[in-house]
Amino acid sequence: MGGAYSALANRPDTAPGPPPPGGGPPFSEAARRPEPGSDPDYEALPQGAAVSTHMLAGAVAGVLEHCVMYPIDCVKTRMQSLQPEPAARYRNVLEALWRIVQTEGFWRPMRGMNITATGAGPAHALYFACYEKLKKTLSDVIHAGGNSHVANGAAGCVATLLHDAAMNPVEVIKQRMQMYNSPYQRVTDCVRAVWRNEGARAFYRSYTTQLTMNIPFQAIHFMTYEFLQEQLNPQRQYNPGSHVVSGACAGAVAAAATTPLDVCKTLLNTQESLALNSNISGHITGMANAFRTVYRVGGVTAYFRGVQARVIYQMPSTAIAWSVYEFFKYILTKRQEERRAGK
Repeated sequence: MGGAYSALANRPDTAPGPPPPGGGPPFSEAARRPEPGSDPDYEALPQGAAVSTHMLAGAVAGVLEHCVMYPIDCVKTRMQSLQPEPAARYRNVLEALWRIVQTEGFWRPMRGMNITATGAGPAHALYFACYEKLKKTLSDVIHAGGNSHVANGAAGCVATLLHDAAMNPVEVIKQRMQMYNSPYQRVTDCVRAVWRNEGARAFYRSYTTQLTMNIPFQAIHFMTYEFLQEQLNPQRQYNPGSHVVSGACAGAVAAAATTPLDVCKTLLNTQESLALNSNISGHITGMANAFRTVYRVGGVTAYFRGVQARVIYQMPSTAIAWSVYEFFKYILTKRQEERRAGK
């Protein structure tokens, strides 16, 4: 969640409980039932359809999130290189996009987007469903009837395990196709070459590294989003503006905070020749080794290579994911409530 990464706005438990933050009547089934003629409460999904709604809305949001911002993701991968080729050295994101299109073709920044879209759908469906279930369960234990930032962060971390398990093979293929002078023109060529030369394990070689980065990213992301929703949308209604602003801010904070981990992940995936030459063992393995190598090659500033592209990518990505997810959740819930009411 390259990006990435998103979650569902908090909803209190349907069982009677303490008053919500800021006062008001206690949460109960009667209190949450919409008035006749009003829109259904999209935060109170019908019990039998909640999982399918989360999965469908999450899948659509994930595909759009990754596809719309894919060219920026390509630039980010290249800008994080510790020792790029002279023709692949860029001052900023716009210059990078312009030069890639000018020298390598209009469609070059989109290479690998098809496999990303294919993986993002099921990965985000699992992600949303797992997050919602765990968030509700943990919130009931930690803070019954209310919102718990600890529960939000913990649920996001566990959901990331499933998301990355589905997306890791996609990340391997995507990054190899995004690299400057990549020999792969088609996804099938890359898959066959990796399978033939490195075996099936190569598709999960960076799984633990990916988790090392994504778990803190998602914890920061979820907690920031939920906190901002409490401030901007305390009634937890469908409010596109608050979802966009909260999502963009959450993505920016999480992206900036975890950029050093992302730089190390890119180094482990690419095994750059200069970094290898600076490493006594000749092969970079593990996050600790990558951190030492990055510092040895580029100093402290090297940990923040590509931070501009990473933040520029994550802000609209998470804004798109949240707004699309909340929109589809609202529409699907409204239709389900109308069917239940016999309309």
